[in-house]
Amino acid sequence: MDLLLLRSLLAVAEHGAITEAAAALGVSQSALSRRVDQLEEALGAQLLERAGRGVALTSAGQLALEEGKLLVQRYDRLRARIHEHLRLDAGVVRVGGGATAVGFLLPGAIAAFRKQHPGVVFQVKEAGSREIESAVGSEELELGIVTLPTRTRDVEQRLLTRDRIVLVAAKDHPLARKERIDARALSGQSLVGFEAGSAVRWLIDAALREAQVEVNVVMELRSVAAILQMVETTGSLAFVSELSVVSGPSRRGRSVVPLVVRGLEIQRELALISKRGRSLSPAARAFSEQLAAGT
Repeated sequence: MDLLLLRSLLAVAEHGAITEAAAALGVSQSALSRRVDQLEEALGAQLLERAGRGVALTSAGQLALEEGKLLVQRYDRLRARIHEHLRLDAGVVRVGGGATAVGFLLPGAIAAFRKQHPGVVFQVKEAGSREIESAVGSEELELGIVTLPTRTRDVEQRLLTRDRIVLVAAKDHPLARKERIDARALSGQSLVGFEAGSAVRWLIDAALREAQVEVNVVMELRSVAAILQMVETTGSLAFVSELSVVSGPSRRGRSVVPLVVRGLEIQRELALISKRGRSLSPAARAFSEQLAAGT
């Protein structure tokens, strides 16, 4: 049903006469009368009857007035909310990534975005790259930051940054006293690793195999902050994103330093992904553009 017809009935009920209602709507009396006739035809009932010099609602007209108000209000509220989303006065960004993305790439980007658009809220999921990729493919998330390569054709990708993976140790570790160490010196060392099966762990293990280095993985963790804490307190080594060492809150107050390893270079590509063939919400699209421009 055309909401214009309902709005016309509401105007007639408010003014109590066709003449005044037509003037308020800026239409002719005959045009307004035709609208009322069309609404009566659509509903199959008489809605108005003459009352003195004006008109009054019939019982069916009273029911149409009550329900019509609700329909118009809901439509107006829907329209207002959509406009809020288009203007980025409101909206939700569903984004996910691994420990590095959630801990070091997203916080600053989210803070900058919400400074401009405080009405937009974020739902952030931390998980491994393959889980994030699956969540984007199933549309649980709109955006994800993952380690390349992706495993499915269901997502579109945009390269964000190249991230070095560096070896770190506590400042009092024997290897920390050397300006540069040979990769073979890592053989037999205790290592705190990322959880098995994660994309970054696969890269690290592949690089160690190529360098013919066998380390002793004493524990596996997902959180970068937890890994750095274990390095600091247990004397073990770890491979982590360079971002976690040179920036972010984990840097403050830590006695963990990066080591230069000769013959061992580990680098990964981090990409922003979204569901292939699906348009992003206005807030997610704006955030993805800001994220890509700012890295």
